[in-house]
Amino acid sequence: MSGVVTRDARPVPLGRRSVALLALTSAVAVVAFGWPLLASPGSGLAHGGDAPWLFAALLPLLIAVVIAQVAEGRDAGQPGLDAKAVALLGVLAAAGAALRPLGAGTAGLEPTFFLMVLSGRVLGPGFGFVLGNLSLFASALLTGGVGPWLPFQMLAMGWVCLGAGLLPGGRRGRGERWLLAVYGALAAECYGLVMDLQGWPWIAGLGSGISFQAGAPLSENLPRFLVYHLTTAMGWDLPRSALTAVLCLTLGRPVLLTLRRATRRAAFVPGEPG
Repeated sequence: MSGVVTRDARPVPLGRRSVALLALTSAVAVVAFGWPLLASPGSGLAHGGDAPWLFAALLPLLIAVVIAQVAEGRDAGQPGLDAKAVALLGVLAAAGAALRPLGAGTAGLEPTFFLMVLSGRVLGPGFGFVLGNLSLFASALLTGGVGPWLPFQMLAMGWVCLGAGLLPGGRRGRGERWLLAVYGALAAECYGLVMDLQGWPWIAGLGSGISFQAGAPLSENLPRFLVYHLTTAMGWDLPRSALTAVLCLTLGRPVLLTLRRATRRAAFVPGEPG
């Protein structure tokens, strides 16, 4: 099917309310992720004890995004998160949660990423954002990985899936798989980058040349963070990026075909046979 242009299903379209809530959620998340670099010496965020309060604001916003998509699907002439979409969401979230323990803790080899990228590509940015959040939440419950980092992981994976759904072009075949492989590798690295930023103030040792300095200017803390990321995290992020790209190239075709067949049978697109 190389070179064929087709339209993928969008069971959870992004309407105006969803876009507005997603933009608000992302804005709060940028502050929550980037507060170590944004904090000034005179601000209340100049010490680490205030940062967790920012993350608490993300949870109701994430829930609001989901509720908005449930309510506005019909505005786009589609059912939104109806029973069929919820069933597909549950299956993919369970698959993503089951895949994550297979590589977690082993040099960053996390096969979950390739499934999230392919699902976001086929099912769209709205479905992808919800799927990314739910998959990481289910994975945390499965592995006992619930902690203050979880909402950050959920949001970062939601961004990964949403970005896959926003990739340009409708062509299928080898070119699409290469596009997804490149995107998957970059997205996996960016995921690691923002998660390192979230954990950097707490993980890096005090007094070292790469540790977070509370209240220090951006020109001082940014180089510290970049060195921290390059020296302590690239051994985890690069294998994840490479594995994601390889899986997109080798398993992309059957997985994409399966996802597209599932959306056709579910008749997410009006006028297509179930």
